[in-house]
Amino acid sequence: MSRQFRECYSNLSGPILRPVLGSIIPLSIPNSRIRLIRFLGLCASLLTFLYSLVLWIRFDSSTAEFQFVETIRWLPYENINLYMGIDGISLFFVVLTTFLIPICILVGWSSMKSYGKEYVIVFLICEFLMIAVFCMLDLLLFYVFFESVLIPMFITIGVWGSRQRKIKAAYQFFLYTLLGSVFMLLAILLIFFQTGTTDLQILLTTEFSERRQIFLWIAFFASFSVKVPMVPVHIWLPEAHVEAPTAGSVILAGILLKLGTYGFLRFSIPMFPEATLCFTPFIYTLSVIAIIYTSLTTLRQIDLKKIIAYSSVAHMNFVTIGMFSLNIQGIGGSILLMLSHGLVSSALFLCVGVLYDRHKTRLVKYYGGLVSTMPNFSTIFFFFTLANMSLPGTSSFIGEFLILVGAFQINSLVATLAALGMILGAAYSLWLYNRVVFGNLKPNFLRKFSDLNGREVLIFLPFIVGVVRMGVHPKVFPDRMHTPVGNSVQHGKFHR
Repeated sequence: MSRQFRECYSNLSGPILRPVLGSIIPLSIPNSRIRLIRFLGLCASLLTFLYSLVLWIRFDSSTAEFQFVETIRWLPYENINLYMGIDGISLFFVVLTTFLIPICILVGWSSMKSYGKEYVIVFLICEFLMIAVFCMLDLLLFYVFFESVLIPMFITIGVWGSRQRKIKAAYQFFLYTLLGSVFMLLAILLIFFQTGTTDLQILLTTEFSERRQIFLWIAFFASFSVKVPMVPVHIWLPEAHVEAPTAGSVILAGILLKLGTYGFLRFSIPMFPEATLCFTPFIYTLSVIAIIYTSLTTLRQIDLKKIIAYSSVAHMNFVTIGMFSLNIQGIGGSILLMLSHGLVSSALFLCVGVLYDRHKTRLVKYYGGLVSTMPNFSTIFFFFTLANMSLPGTSSFIGEFLILVGAFQINSLVATLAALGMILGAAYSLWLYNRVVFGNLKPNFLRKFSDLNGREVLIFLPFIVGVVRMGVHPKVFPDRMHTPVGNSVQHGKFHR
């Protein structure tokens, strides 16, 4: 057993510690050698991605147990230790994180002319923190890393943001998410004083009274709902997206929004099953309101980033409907949709970044007729617009279909209203594409045109492959996650 743990230790520690080492090395390199710094950062992030693929290959899909488990004595006298491990749920979020960070470094390869070294270091540290969140099996240390992710994102928005209001947006993002998490910290302290441990594997076998479950569930909800985000605590997201640089929006949409739904799935649902059943109608109500409200709001936006940001709110609330259907179809579909959203939404923000780098504006009214001047860009933008609409054959379709199947088994009205959100999603996606790509050119506002260069095509290519792979042959994903999802549903004993 000890040999197996040592072998697993080297595997799981690879993707966790590699970004830390990659962020330390550039500190000794002068800023004048920025190309070398970027190259080292890119190599470190690519090696981390390869490590995560090794975990995927070696993962045993026949068991629901946590794998590659590591234990480090942290505060042994307080019975608080560093437990790390992954299952079929967290595995894909680790892979998604390691996939997006090299993209972010490539995005800022030429556009980030100020604080280039710090840019690479911040994103590598952010990668370390996000991987640690998905691997952490101790509730207190999960909270520590869960909140620590705010720091590099706060710096990213405040330093490399694109407008005058970037400082206000950074503080709004930080305070909104931090305030909600204070209640979760109080709940963790209450759990520790009652059970004497914060080890998730022990807490999953601990039964809390119904009244205590309700109190703890509300405290966790206050933290996770802001990260999703759910209405009405979603106001910070459009502002943060508008002010963040392109790479910041990619991480924000691709990973950070998943921390809230991952928290629901990992902690709230299995640890507090009775409270989860009690609050499911409440979650359904908030989610349906969010889907319809934000979809209609999207149709009224004039900023390209705000359109995609409100679209993200609608998709993530679609995820919460599937998650709280509390059956295998709904939860499995919600995980698939989260992974798909991490690809599609990130790619759409990259498309907006391509336009902003050339024309320095994100207002829809200044664009039109790009199909005649940027045909390659228009084709790629059209592909991801279709993926955002959940067209069959793209990655989002299978996730949304499974969510509707799971939700319909529980509440047909909720499933019908969620399907209405899909129709509205198609409406604003096609409206956006039509306004930007077709119509007449506006030479009074846009004077210089250039299509995608080689670096940009290289960035988009893995997104296209991932979206098509998930849409055409998604079997590899349910194979890995089916056992832990089924075990979670069975463990919760959700009798309606």
